[in-house]
Amino acid sequence: MRLPDMSLARELETIGRPLVEEQLRHPTVAGIARGDLDLAVFRGWLEQDYLFLHDYVRVFARLAWQAPDGHLGDLVELAHSTFFDELSLHRTLAAEFGADLEGAVKGPACAAYTAFLLDSAASYGEGLAALYPCMWGYSTLGRILAEDPPADPRYRRWVDAYADPGFAMLAGRVAVMIDEAAPDPERARTAFLEGMRHELAFWDVPS
Repeated sequence: MRLPDMSLARELETIGRPLVEEQLRHPTVAGIARGDLDLAVFRGWLEQDYLFLHDYVRVFARLAWQAPDGHLGDLVELAHSTFFDELSLHRTLAAEFGADLEGAVKGPACAAYTAFLLDSAASYGEGLAALYPCMWGYSTLGRILAEDPPADPRYRRWVDAYADPGFAMLAGRVAVMIDEAAPDPERARTAFLEGMRHELAFWDVPS
């Protein structure tokens, strides 16, 4: 059943909030928040996320092919921002942390998550719900972590990128698209929660 007087996107955020809280308690996220995360762990995370983001661009592209004219530009802009802005951030951080982005190989969590998103993108509405945990989740994490940012400037740059109001605006566009697409609510909730579970698993950096 739908919650009364609540859009589907807001409902997804409500059911996803406990999993955001769980991410905040994850040792990797907690280490970023304190600014004392083991450098090798963050290097590994950067390498995995760099590979993830390339497929994330492909997800946006697959959804753009199905999008109504009014949201084609939104999805192109999301793909552009991911490919140029987020990947540029990762390259900058890679230089500071010694990550090997070009030599990285997908770990199980990354492979499972990207396969799920690419499969979900075969359906426009469900695909939007599946990718929303990444957009909304990182925006939420960034905003919360920015309330007491880490002292280490390298980790603070990461936090600032996802706490940026511009990133929140991009996440907000996805929320609008979800509501306008009006996918089956139960299927959207299932896709969203599976995406949230993949988000949590992604913090378990492969050793």
